[in-house]
Amino acid sequence: MSKWAAVGCVGILVLVVLVGGCSVLGMYNGLVTKDQAVEAQWAQVENVYQRRADLIPNLVETVKGAASFEKETYTAVAEARSKVGQISGAALANATRDPQAFARFQAAQDGLSSALSRLMAVAENYPQLKASQNFRDLQAQLEGTENRIAVERMRYNEAAQAFNTAIRQVPTNFVARAGGFAQKPYFKAQPGAEQAPKVKF
Repeated sequence: MSKWAAVGCVGILVLVVLVGGCSVLGMYNGLVTKDQAVEAQWAQVENVYQRRADLIPNLVETVKGAASFEKETYTAVAEARSKVGQISGAALANATRDPQAFARFQAAQDGLSSALSRLMAVAENYPQLKASQNFRDLQAQLEGTENRIAVERMRYNEAAQAFNTAIRQVPTNFVARAGGFAQKPYFKAQPGAEQAPKVKF
């Protein structure tokens, strides 16, 4: 083999290594970008849940003012809010990487949603409460926040789906495994959500 042929082979080998290295780097950086998109969307989910948690004390105090209002109803809301508050910041920080922490967070938030639904249903029986401007304002803010929660959860699931798809595709899955990237959990509907509500007149 001539000297120039050997140099050519080495050059081709170096070029192949460079192209392969750049390709792996591109895949890794793409996964980092998708991972950060999931984390940013998770922060938005936490943000809207925090907004709801901040509204609850005012709502409960307004409801307490209604004569003979069922105490156990707003107590259930306060207890559900307390359970949400018991989830540590460290657990929340790793929730997108820890399916058990994610499930605990979702279960606590679903419990609070359920308690709030009962509170609003019971409030319908109190005309003086429904007539209160303060209660109506809080109710509108809470409804708006629930809508935001649904939107942010959907956006989180979309970001998680893009990431989860990327880490399962070949050849990116090899880079994901080597880089320690793991699947992100999804928000799921509350148990029983598949059943239509029963309406009685």
